[in-house]
Amino acid sequence: MKRVATNQVSTVGNSSNRFKGSFFPVGMVESKVRVFDSLASDYDAWFEEEGRLIFASEVEALRQALSLLPKPWIEVGVGSGRFAQALGIDIGLDPSSKLLEMARNRGISVFLGRGEEMPFLDGVFGTAFFVVTLCFVDSPRETLGEAARLLKSGGKVVLGMVFRESPWGQLYQREKETGHNFYRHATFYSHAEVGMLLKQTGFSIEKVVSTLFQHPGEVNHIELPRQGFSADAGFAVILAGKASV
Repeated sequence: MKRVATNQVSTVGNSSNRFKGSFFPVGMVESKVRVFDSLASDYDAWFEEEGRLIFASEVEALRQALSLLPKPWIEVGVGSGRFAQALGIDIGLDPSSKLLEMARNRGISVFLGRGEEMPFLDGVFGTAFFVVTLCFVDSPRETLGEAARLLKSGGKVVLGMVFRESPWGQLYQREKETGHNFYRHATFYSHAEVGMLLKQTGFSIEKVVSTLFQHPGEVNHIELPRQGFSADAGFAVILAGKASV
């Protein structure tokens, strides 16, 4: 199990100056949001149970990019706030109100909304994180376009990806096809497809880090990340910069 993106809620903390004032319309409840709401506790428990070593390896890979990232930071698809808390991200957006309650309890200022229509003014963030989020949004191109809108000139996106060609991506694709509660709502992309999406939305890749070379069912230690892309890695971090205007 892994994480996702979400709908509408309130702001917490001191971030209302970034808020555009139009939430995702009330009543537009998607089936994938209902799934994450209904299974929120199971989803969150994964990070401390069977996913503990996987999560720790992914966090180590994401940390490789932090020193290069302008602030303020937001995580789109913040879920229960596990990654945001571990990485020091203050603000999170998600469509699942149940998961946002957990993120708020972890000290994250939360907003209910979709990646395709984010409730923020233009040019107010330095970096947007998408950690295993693009595979769950309805339109990754629209979502990355929204990220470009809300980022300052020279801003960054950080993508945490499970690529389709990896052993883990192949496993999740099989689970999707057999009706897995979460993965049946996911679309897994290749490294090349994500590179094209970034280019189409005005981003240039600056850094790639890979981890999780242990195969599914065989993870027994926290891995140190490796530089560059590898199809053998179960998790990759892509840092891309917004083109300066």
